[in-house]
Amino acid sequence: STCSQLGYMFFAAGVGAYQASMLHLFTHAAFKGLLFLAAGSVITAMHHEQDMRSMGGLWKKIPVTYAVMLAGTLAITGVGIPGVDLGFAGFYSKDAIINAAYNASAHGNGVGSFAFVIGVIAAGLTSFYSWRLIFMTFHGTPKWAADAGHDAHAHDDHALDARGHEEHGPLEPHESPWVMLVPLLLLALGAVVAGAIFAPSFIGEGRLEFWKGAIFNLGAPPLAEASTLPWYVVWAPLTVTAIGFVSAWWVYIANEGMGARIAARKGPVWSFLYNKWYFDELYDATFVRLAKLLGDMFWKGGDQKIIDGLGPDGVSAVSYVIGRRTGRFQTGYVYHYAFVMLVGVVALLSYGLWFFSRGAH
Repeated sequence: STCSQLGYMFFAAGVGAYQASMLHLFTHAAFKGLLFLAAGSVITAMHHEQDMRSMGGLWKKIPVTYAVMLAGTLAITGVGIPGVDLGFAGFYSKDAIINAAYNASAHGNGVGSFAFVIGVIAAGLTSFYSWRLIFMTFHGTPKWAADAGHDAHAHDDHALDARGHEEHGPLEPHESPWVMLVPLLLLALGAVVAGAIFAPSFIGEGRLEFWKGAIFNLGAPPLAEASTLPWYVVWAPLTVTAIGFVSAWWVYIANEGMGARIAARKGPVWSFLYNKWYFDELYDATFVRLAKLLGDMFWKGGDQKIIDGLGPDGVSAVSYVIGRRTGRFQTGYVYHYAFVMLVGVVALLSYGLWFFSRGAH
């Protein structure tokens, strides 16, 4: 989810729509922060359970958390009515980015064409997995009801019997305290109205006065108005968002259990998605292992064998060998030392006789 929203910001900047990129960063702060904190509220309600497969049917138990998370989902999926400019926060920024990508493509930017197609596909995927979260967590069969009395739950699932002894009670989801709900309500307000309030200043008619020259687009086309674009471009984000919603509803509500049955078969598509497109393995093969290979080459080959081998390690090795061999002369016997001194005296006298006799000649 974070990667998809960052992707919108990145390719908006890539096609020169810096204002739209900044607006999405701004609106993203509200609805993404809301979704993260709302997830924490759900975990608290579920007594620290974090697996959506163990949830379901929570909307009646935690209605405030459900309402704010629904607002965040509508915002992150960019629900809104094109042309009327009425929608949640993500609608204003995401649609502006997708429109800017198409506008860049219409002005001859090939990267804009790629960004437009990827942006529309990402909008559909975002809708599917976001509504999947809502349906699995808050609707459908309450999976937690079957876990009553299970020892896996945290200590706050325990109750005291009449004698004061601790006993395991059924898991009963509860709404979070207001100290957690008040920040969620404030962020939900931002997820609903932040786009409508700030879009005119960021990307609308007041953008020149708002940015005051802070953003300069050299050669990039201006931000596109929805009225100047083909109808299928304007309605494409909402269309794929609706398709993602219906698909998630079909799999997780109308045919509840279909996702589990698909996962149980562990087919190639499931394996590909479950392993996150094998991105970690690809990253490991192309970057981690290559970096390790280069590191080993420079470390073992360059540093250890060349630099250390010819430098400090080599000098110390030569010094050690010389010292070890010269140390053999230190036997500790006096007659050995006397013999060496005698040899030295004979050598010195021989040299003196040779030197002086050469001078006499």
